Amino acid sequence: MKTSGKMLCVVLLGVVVGALLAGPAIALEVGQKAPDFTLMAPGNHQVKLADLIGKGPVVLYTFMNTFAAA
Repeated sequence: MKTSGKMLCVVLLGVVVGALLAGPAIALEVGQKAPDFTLMAPGNHQVKLADLIGKGPVVLYTFMNTFAAA
């Protein structure tokens, strides 16, 4: 039981540190340009927003809570 308690403390500490280092989220208004960012695509290929914008309009869609239990 002591090991699981220590593990829980480590996980909680990691969550708190991660939240503190993440910084505040910035909301964009309609029509405002998004800041450039890079994401990892399948095959460890980096995709930059600036590269995609050069090819045409970009639509970002999120699946918030799509796979969460109801």
